Amino acid sequence: MEDALARLKKGTLKLYALEKEFPPEEAIRVRRTFVEEESGTDLAALGSFSIGIDRVVRRNIENMIGAVQVPVGVAGPVQVNGEYAKGEYYLPLATTEGALVASANRGASAITKAGGADVRVVRDGMTRAPVFAARDIVHAKEIADWATAHVADLAAAAETTTSRGKLLSITPYITGTSVFLRCAYDTKDAMGMNMATIATAKIADLVEAETGARLIALSGNMCTDKKPAAINLIEGRGKTVVAGVRFSDDQITKFFKTDAATLVEVNYRKNLIGSARAGALGFNAHAANLVAAMYLACGQDAAHVVEGSSAITTVEATGDGGVYVSVTLPAVQVGTVGGGTGIDTQAACLRLLGVAGGGEPEGANAKAFAELVGVGVLAGELSLLGALAAHHLARAHQELGRG
Repeated sequence: MEDALARLKKGTLKLYALEKEFPPEEAIRVRRTFVEEESGTDLAALGSFSIGIDRVVRRNIENMIGAVQVPVGVAGPVQVNGEYAKGEYYLPLATTEGALVASANRGASAITKAGGADVRVVRDGMTRAPVFAARDIVHAKEIADWATAHVADLAAAAETTTSRGKLLSITPYITGTSVFLRCAYDTKDAMGMNMATIATAKIADLVEAETGARLIALSGNMCTDKKPAAINLIEGRGKTVVAGVRFSDDQITKFFKTDAATLVEVNYRKNLIGSARAGALGFNAHAANLVAAMYLACGQDAAHVVEGSSAITTVEATGDGGVYVSVTLPAVQVGTVGGGTGIDTQAACLRLLGVAGGGEPEGANAKAFAELVGVGVLAGELSLLGALAAHHLARAHQELGRG
């Protein structure tokens, strides 16, 4: 180690090259020691972890110095009446926010006692949208028209890059001399961003060759990836999920210590009016909390919480008394293969849900996981709305020592 540290200090050995000289665990230890000495910081706590690192350093991270451990709790069991996820589930939630798991657990219990949550994936398509430059607006229209007329040819080109992905559609958008082609793909059990990017590169090559368009960027931000965007709220990105549950008046009183009219009004004035007045793209109480916790626990790209937060929560009075509560998540980007899903601890959480790896048929596991995310968000929304309606929010946090 001492020789390696000396060479790192001299600059004759680079941090990223340590795995070429040492086994992964030793490379991590040398790198961490070097950073400790350079920064004067004790990083020993980062050196304790249970994940197998051979795969991680090849596929998930560069310049690894250790791991940050996030506590994982479970909410449930919750009864799920999905098309792909059916039965009772314990939902793994990775978070450092006290009271979050307890809140989700309360919502999950209410859902189960009410007979379970119905949930469906109503749309599925991972997007990538390259931007091209045209000579003028006439040429821009010609590019868009050509792409629309040759979707089959573009699909054939895209699908030479993958044995599983399928091009579903191409939607053109023109702004002056900029032409965006929003390509949507069925990516089966993978979240699919890499698959979509590689396939779209083939599409871009063909568009350039046939139309004279000039590719400016393979991602033109009309995708839209990891940024708040109305297009995702309207058209969806990844999987669009809806989940709902019905409660009688008696159940509302028993589970949430409030009544139907109050629950409806809290949602209306907070989630709908308040969000509209704020110019928000999400009309919900705290959907991002549950999306983030499930994504972290299950090896998803945590940055996709941005799109996941654009959820809409509705609470509707029913004709026979009670309410029907639903959540709509237009952009749930999840996968059960690839990315962080193969890391030991995250894979364990996916196994807990029964969705680890590829599904049968292909895509079934990712859709089941998306349904479970929807139910998790529904549980979280129910609990927080109930606490607000009963004016219990502050008291709950105080009782749990989360002040």
